[in-house]
Amino acid sequence: MDEYSVDSARLAEQRGELDEWVATFLRSPGSDNAVLAEALRDGKSSWCGPLRLRFDDLQRLAGPADQPTLTRLGEDDLETVEEMGESIDDGWEAPPLIVSYRDSQLFVEDGNHRIEGLRRSGRRDYWAVVGFDDEGQREAFLARRDTLAG
Repeated sequence: MDEYSVDSARLAEQRGELDEWVATFLRSPGSDNAVLAEALRDGKSSWCGPLRLRFDDLQRLAGPADQPTLTRLGEDDLETVEEMGESIDDGWEAPPLIVSYRDSQLFVEDGNHRIEGLRRSGRRDYWAVVGFDDEGQREAFLARRDTLAG
């Protein structure tokens, strides 16, 4: 099993260690985002997932010019996205997206490049782990999600 796969995230949730999985993943080579790891560790008290989420339901903080985002991807980023898309086409399973739930919205904390690579490979959704400020927020999100799915 890949160290940062959907399956390893699922196993971490079953063990009650999803928060540690997220922090370790964000500190790992490739993600290299220890600052975000600490911010989420301090700010998110509850995690769930991996859950399959539609890209259209996510608030992306970075992305290409034709997508609703706060920051546009630069040329180097687009090259990375194209390489990622090719790897996905060759069978690579990207790690889950890291998403925060706040103000009744889902914000992509880590995974903007993965989303774009997946999108270019024809995907419309992907696995994500979702962080919440408290357990009540988590329960409300899951209840709402179950209502929409049912």
